[in-house]
Amino acid sequence: MSILDGVRRGARGAAWYLRALLGEDAYDKYAAHHASRHAVPDAPPPMTEREFWRDQTDRQDKNPQGRCC
Repeated sequence: MSILDGVRRGARGAAWYLRALLGEDAYDKYAAHHASRHAVPDAPPPMTEREFWRDQTDRQDKNPQGRCC
């Protein structure tokens, strides 16, 4: 492994960590959960990413909890 490969690997790890820390991977987790738990023929289709974020924002607006801003 060269130094450049090490830097790339470290940058990917930092990006993954920041994405998880900021919650940007919520849709990916939802999609993985939906695929594993609702893999039956009659299951409703998963929400699109846009629908997922709209739903999440609506839920936060209905149940305001401790937010920093």
